[in-house]
Amino acid sequence: MSFSNGNGVTGDGGRVTGDGVPTTVSSIPLTDLHDPQHASIGTLVRDATAQVSTLFRAEVELAKAEVTSEVKKGLQGSMFFILALSVLVFSAFFFFFFLAELISVWLDRWAAFLIVFALMLVVTGVLALLGYLRVRKLRAPNKTIDSLKQAATVLPGQRPDAASPLGAGTGTAG
Repeated sequence: MSFSNGNGVTGDGGRVTGDGVPTTVSSIPLTDLHDPQHASIGTLVRDATAQVSTLFRAEVELAKAEVTSEVKKGLQGSMFFILALSVLVFSAFFFFFFLAELISVWLDRWAAFLIVFALMLVVTGVLALLGYLRVRKLRAPNKTIDSLKQAATVLPGQRPDAASPLGAGTGTAG
């Protein structure tokens, strides 16, 4: 992955962590590269184009970082659902059959198997609850949404209250 820091310098040195999430996001320089009073129109257009391009790439990188993080949380949560299914399918026959036979030494055989079945349901329920709690922690990419709302106010012809994914109103942009 290459990037530009707004001054034309590109590279990819150490910007991505082991999980694929960027550690930094490109930014637009806070000061003008050229004096606007003495710069030509071509230079100003080139600088504006470069800054818009950098802004767009930064927004994409931010969205990618947030979505990647949330997808990983979702995959970790789904792991508990898979574990619950594994316990139910693979362990049920061997361990729970043994346990039912062991309990049948003290109780009637039907009661022993009923107790073991109830235990299987409890284990499955606990693992499914853990998976649900992990998946419920997923959140929308709020930083990206806020950043896009701010960017929409800068672009000409856009109103933040216009009917768009970023605005809350019912009007049209224009």
